[in-house]
Amino acid sequence: CRSRLRALGSYNPGAIEEYANIKMQRDELYTQVTDLTNSYDELTNIITRIETEMRTTFVDAFNKINKNFGITFKELFGGGSAELLLTDPEDVLTSGIEIKAAPPGKIIKNLSLLSGGEQSFVAIALLFAILKVNPTPFCILDEIEAALDEVNVYRFGEYIKNFDDGTQFILITHRRGT
Repeated sequence: CRSRLRALGSYNPGAIEEYANIKMQRDELYTQVTDLTNSYDELTNIITRIETEMRTTFVDAFNKINKNFGITFKELFGGGSAELLLTDPEDVLTSGIEIKAAPPGKIIKNLSLLSGGEQSFVAIALLFAILKVNPTPFCILDEIEAALDEVNVYRFGEYIKNFDDGTQFILITHRRGT
């Protein structure tokens, strides 16, 4: 019996109190881990919900802008076609946006093949398409039509009148037609 008692080791009278302290610390840490795990799950759910809303909102706005871009382009150029494409439609939040535009009578595979004035007019058409979807109370345009020829400056000047009921424009220009 004595050898079995020696094998058990020495008796610690404070073992019960140490156990209670260690158990209390363990319970506090376990509670903190549980809180952190629950917070992580909540944040993950919030992020997922926000990403879903962002995808839906982006796709909706993108489709409206794309539709208006085609219409605005035809109105400004007097024909032709234009559209916006997502480079990765599966992941719209990280996708790039490609602009395809073909003025009337031209087949264009790359925007860099357009003249400087045509490129400016495409950008103006895109700006007006965005303004149709998300109008602003005022807009400042600084020599936006500088690269346009006189005919297109006149078209730009006439087209901007379509927005005079909801948006005030401040135009900085050196062109009489504007």
